[in-house]
Amino acid sequence: MIWGKNGIDIIQKAGGIDSLEDAKEVIKRHLDEDNFSKIEQIKNPEVLIKIANAIIVCNPDKIFVHGGSEKDTAFIRNLSLENKEESNLAINQHTIHFDLKDEQGRIIDRTFYIADSDEEINSLANRIDRDHALAEIKDKMTDIMLGKTMLIGFYIRGPVGAPVSNPAIEITSSAYVFHSAEILYRNAFAEFEKEIDRAGYFFTNIHSEGLNRSEDLPDARVFMDRKCWTTYSFNCTYAGNTLLLKKGNHRFAVDKAVYLNKGDELSEHMFITGLDMPKGHITWFVGAAPSGCGKTTTAMVGNHFVGDDLAQIWRAEDGSVRAVNPECGIFGILEDVNQEGDPILMKLLRKPGAEVIWSNVLIDENSIPHWTGNGENPPEKGINFQGEWKTGITDENGKPVPFSHPNARCTISARALQNYSSIAESPDGVEIGVITYSGRDSDTMPPIWVAPTPDHGVVIGASIVSAATATEVGATGVKRAPWANAPFIPGSLGDYMDAQFIFFNHEKIAKGKRPVMAGLNYFLTHEARGGTTKKLLGEKKDVKVWLSWLAQLAHGEIKLINTPIGGIPGYEILKDLFKSLIKKEYPQSLYLKQFSLYTEKIIERIELQINAYGKEKNIPPRFFEILETQKKELLELKSRHGSIVSPFDL
Repeated sequence: MIWGKNGIDIIQKAGGIDSLEDAKEVIKRHLDEDNFSKIEQIKNPEVLIKIANAIIVCNPDKIFVHGGSEKDTAFIRNLSLENKEESNLAINQHTIHFDLKDEQGRIIDRTFYIADSDEEINSLANRIDRDHALAEIKDKMTDIMLGKTMLIGFYIRGPVGAPVSNPAIEITSSAYVFHSAEILYRNAFAEFEKEIDRAGYFFTNIHSEGLNRSEDLPDARVFMDRKCWTTYSFNCTYAGNTLLLKKGNHRFAVDKAVYLNKGDELSEHMFITGLDMPKGHITWFVGAAPSGCGKTTTAMVGNHFVGDDLAQIWRAEDGSVRAVNPECGIFGILEDVNQEGDPILMKLLRKPGAEVIWSNVLIDENSIPHWTGNGENPPEKGINFQGEWKTGITDENGKPVPFSHPNARCTISARALQNYSSIAESPDGVEIGVITYSGRDSDTMPPIWVAPTPDHGVVIGASIVSAATATEVGATGVKRAPWANAPFIPGSLGDYMDAQFIFFNHEKIAKGKRPVMAGLNYFLTHEARGGTTKKLLGEKKDVKVWLSWLAQLAHGEIKLINTPIGGIPGYEILKDLFKSLIKKEYPQSLYLKQFSLYTEKIIERIELQINAYGKEKNIPPRFFEILETQKKELLELKSRHGSIVSPFDL
C-alpha cells in the first residue's frame, strides 16, 4: 500500500471538484480580491483542488487566507476575541479560552482511522471503513461553516529545508485553533511551494467547531485518512482534537517513517533538549513520555530547549542520528507547574512579555489565571471550565469541582523561553546523544536504567507502562503506553517495532555516534518502597541529576552497574551529582529505595508485556528473546538474594 496518494479522496468525492480549472473557478468565486491575490501565489494543483473541495463542502460565508504577515496574524488574534473564542486577561497578550466542559481532552472513543478492507490498523486504535466515513463527513460537514469564516493557512512541521519536515495546510472555522497554530507552528506561506517540491507531499487538515454545543459532542469526530494524508474534525474545540497539525499529522509522519522510509527516519512523541557539559560541549537528549507524564518538565531542565512534545528523527549523511522539533511552541499541561520546579516557564506565565493562550484554568475577579499545584494561594472564587466556581462547589454526583481542570493548558511560543536554542530553526537539527523512555510508573522501575544494546533500548521503549492522565477523556487506571506513541501509531505495533529495530541497528550509524538508550522514571512513590504515602520518593528537580549522569555515560566518563534490566548508576557518583548540581544531600537509604530491584514487580511487568505482545501480529522474535532472558536472570537473582536485590549485591 502506498500512503499519501492512494484511494478515494473523501473531500474530493464529497466536493466533486477534480480539475485545476474547476478548482480555480471555485476559489475565485468565493474569495474577495485581497485573499484571492494571496491564494494566487499557490500554484500546486493538488493543493488548490483540496482547498476548493473544502470550500464546496463546508460552505463558509467568508474566506481568509493567511499570507504570513504580522498584519494577518493580528487579524486572527482579533477575530478570536470578536468571536468570543478567547478573552483578554490582566497581563497584556494573555487570553483565556474555555473548551466545552465535557471536552477537556482527546476524544479517543470518537477518533478513527479511515481504512479500506486491506488495511491493518493498530490494535489499540479505532477504525472506520471509507464508505462510512464518507457518509459521516457528507452528513456532518456539509454547510458546517455556514455563517462563519473559513481560515486557510500554510505551515511547515519542522524547520524549512529539514529533510524530515512536513508541509501542511490548516483549514478551520475556529480563530482560536488558527491562533494556536500560529504560535505552535511555522507559517511557511512564502516557502510552501518550495517545501512541497522538496518533500513530494503535503498534509491537509479540515476542522470546524460547528455550533460548539455540549449536545453536539456525541456527534464529534476526528477522522484520519492515511491514504490521502487528510484529517477531518468537527463539533469539537479542544486543541488535541482540533489542532490537527499536531497529533493528527504526527500520525501521518509515523506512517511515513514506518512504511515509506523504514530504517532512515522516525517520528516520535519526544522532547528535545540540550545539557551543557563541564568540558564545554552540549549533550542532546530526546525523550518519550505519555502526555501528562513530565515531558515539558524534563525538557525544561536542559540549558538549550528545542521542544517538549514531538521529534522528527533521521540518520544524517555523517552517520549521526539527528532530530528536529516539528513545532516551535508549547501546548503545555499546567497542573503542578510552579516556581520551584519550573522557574523558566513561570516567568512567562506570571510576567508580561510573552503571548499566552490559557485554557481551562480558573480566572479570578482580577482576570488572573490560577491552576492546581502552582504553589500559590488558591482563589476562593472565579470562572473556570464549568462556569462560576467557588470554594466547596460540587458536581451532580457530590464530588468537589477542582478550580482548574487537570488538563488545563498554556499555549506559548518556545522562542519566548530564556533557555530556547536557536538551533531549533536549523534544518540540520541536533545530534542525539541520549534517548530516554518514561511513563508515570509509581511502583516498579528505578529512576534510570541503560540499555546494553540498541535492541534492549527498543524493548525499553516498547515496554513503557503508565498511569492514565487527564489528557484523554474517560481514561483511567494503569495501562501500557508503547514508546509513549501508541495512540499515534496508525499501523500494527509489530511493523512499528520492526522499524525501530532496523533504525537503531542500521549499519550506517557511525561508530561513536550511536545514542545511549535508557529508561527514565521519576514517579516512584514512598508507598511502593515501604512507606505510607503516595508522595514521590524524589522531587521534579532531581531529573537534572538523572540526565547529567546519562550525559556523562554517553561521553564515556563513568561506569555503571550491570543488572538483568540494564545498567544503573553507582551511589557515589549520584551523591556527588546531587550535591554539585542541585545542592541537595542524597542519602544512601534513598538510593537503596530507588535502585534496588524489586524482582517480583519487574517480572510481573515483563510477563504483562509478553502476554500483551503475544496477541499482536508480526512482533519481531528479538523482543520476546530479550524479555525472556531478563526474566530468567531476575529469577536467578531472586534465588540468591531474595525478592529485593540491593545494587550493592551486584
